[in-house]
Amino acid sequence: MSYRHVGEDGGRIDLPVGKVVCVGRNYAAHARELGNAVPETPMLFLKPATALVPLGPDFAIPAGRGECHHETEITVLIGATLTGAVTEDEARAAIAGVGVGLDLTLRDVQNALKQKGHPWEVAKAFDGAAPMGPFLAPADFPDLAAIRVGLSVNGEVRQDGVSADMITGILPLLRHIAGIFTLLPGDIVMTGTPEGVAALCPGDVLTLRLDGRMFTTRVR
Repeated sequence: MSYRHVGEDGGRIDLPVGKVVCVGRNYAAHARELGNAVPETPMLFLKPATALVPLGPDFAIPAGRGECHHETEITVLIGATLTGAVTEDEARAAIAGVGVGLDLTLRDVQNALKQKGHPWEVAKAFDGAAPMGPFLAPADFPDLAAIRVGLSVNGEVRQDGVSADMITGILPLLRHIAGIFTLLPGDIVMTGTPEGVAALCPGDVLTLRLDGRMFTTRVR
């Protein structure tokens, strides 16, 4: 598997599948809707490469494990190694693509794990937990603080946000992650979700929006 990266000129790059670095509660309104405290520093967790599946034409959710919630997120594809103390310019230059994806969450499982003080991976990192759309050229997004992202389910708007509302913006987030986890070409950063998360059901039709672009898929 490789990532599709399409710019205005139709160009393409291929990168190997890497890890997925996610940030929790990066929109204050989302933290509040789940009754969680707003973190003072980015709350990071990982999904393995096996969590990645194409966003369309459809994707599966686990059966018999409680509610599976959608979390629609701006995604960043890394094209150059970032490690240690990096500058904002270095972080920007390492972005190979910008896209949209879903951080699927087994909410009932996650809540039970949190009550026991256990890690979240069982609820967040299962196979297929990261349906990922195509990546677009960074030049298509000159202002990383003004990217609008949203989701409609069966024609009903559920999520609508803009990257300016992130607690930690995209470039500061990449710099923070690089000081903890080395980011390699092919890695993906999921930047957090706006409020409006809810359960998915088989048969639901989803339309994800990224700055006016739309990507449609179905839950099976």
